[in-house]
Amino acid sequence: MSGYDPSPLVRPIALFRWLVILVALAAALALLASGPGYRLGLWHFRTGISLVRWAAYIGIAGALLAVVALAIPRLRAAGARSLAAALVVAGVVVGITGYWAQRAWSVPRIHDISTDTDNPPQLVATLPLRNGSENTAVYGGPKLAAEQRQGYPDIAPLALAEPPQTVFERAQRVAREMGWQIIAADRPAGRIEATDKTLWFGFQDDIVVRIAADGGGSRVDVRSVSRVGRSDIGTNARRIRGFLGRMKDAA
Repeated sequence: MSGYDPSPLVRPIALFRWLVILVALAAALALLASGPGYRLGLWHFRTGISLVRWAAYIGIAGALLAVVALAIPRLRAAGARSLAAALVVAGVVVGITGYWAQRAWSVPRIHDISTDTDNPPQLVATLPLRNGSENTAVYGGPKLAAEQRQGYPDIAPLALAEPPQTVFERAQRVAREMGWQIIAADRPAGRIEATDKTLWFGFQDDIVVRIAADGGGSRVDVRSVSRVGRSDIGTNARRIRGFLGRMKDAA
């Protein structure tokens, strides 16, 4: 009596295992290419964002396929380590893209944040750098102010006890410490303008710091504006919080 010959199943099992691995790798490559590809000028930033979205979809598919493969003894025996690695890779992609999606949905879809929504600091020196940008530097008015108050009620001017000249010097130092590129520093006007880049896509944002006398001390206002994209997924608000927090800590 002859034994059972499993050889006809070997090739399909190997192909399925490679399918799981390739799907996980495709998800990782889509995510890894999204931002750097835009930085290198290979595609529009919306293409990069689409790649992030597809990385999430493919990552979910890869994770599910890996779980199925690991749950089937014959498939698991054919390469448990490679399947587990694929599950980890796909899971990391899903985790990163899911975190970004959660951030995007948790904040208002705006990209111009100011501590003073009634009289926001105006961009001057950085205006030429915005030529051809998708977003205007003109403040969005009461509608934008209302959306900001709802989404970021903590964004407000900073009052300091020191005189404006002292605060101005500190503001320049803090801006450099945060990695901003200072474009203009006008002491008499109490104005500092700078640019900053986001980490993954390298989006350029413009910042203006306004320092004015306020009684015996100073008032610090900050505005941060993205050049592209309807939503900044909270980047400008975090930047302002970080700057004002450092200014307060250094007082």
